[in-house]
Amino acid sequence: MAESELDELAGVMARLRRECAWKANQTHESLTRYLLEETYEVVEAIESGDPAHLREELGDLLLQVYFHAAIAAEDGQYDINDVAGDLIAKLVRRNPHVFAPEQATADPDDAAGIDAQWERIKADEKQRSSLMEGVPDELPALLRAVKAVERLERGGTAVRVPDGDGVGDQLLALAVRAQREGLDPEQELRTAIRRLIEPR
Repeated sequence: MAESELDELAGVMARLRRECAWKANQTHESLTRYLLEETYEVVEAIESGDPAHLREELGDLLLQVYFHAAIAAEDGQYDINDVAGDLIAKLVRRNPHVFAPEQATADPDDAAGIDAQWERIKADEKQRSSLMEGVPDELPALLRAVKAVERLERGGTAVRVPDGDGVGDQLLALAVRAQREGLDPEQELRTAIRRLIEPR
């Protein structure tokens, strides 16, 4: 069977780890900043609407995934195939409406129901012990607020919109509004900033 580009990429990454001093010296920790930078560059490419730009940036983000997997493989922990295998298993498990219709609780044409089904399956798997477990502290505050509101309301707690005069209360109120309207507050703010700085 011919080698796929993904297999070739794994080989290229392994060779770079052996023969490139800079790449050989990297660790999961030292690569963290690049992973964040590449993620934001993908967001920028999406917002640009330029398919070629997005394709390039997705490649740079994929490099980070392969880089981390190569480091783990060297430590005898897992490799890129294990990462892909875990992902495949998760996608099959959390999408019974596609892969096991007899076990599905959601109609395949009901997007909201599918999302709720995913979250139920995820909750059963994770068995989290606290409201914000699994939500990174490093997440931008507006997105973290939306996550908190989602989790509270999913758990049956009605979230009251803050009515204080403080900036924090007002930002939280906007995050609650965004969540209820199905909007991404970070995206909304980035769009507003672009309008602010674009030449008139």
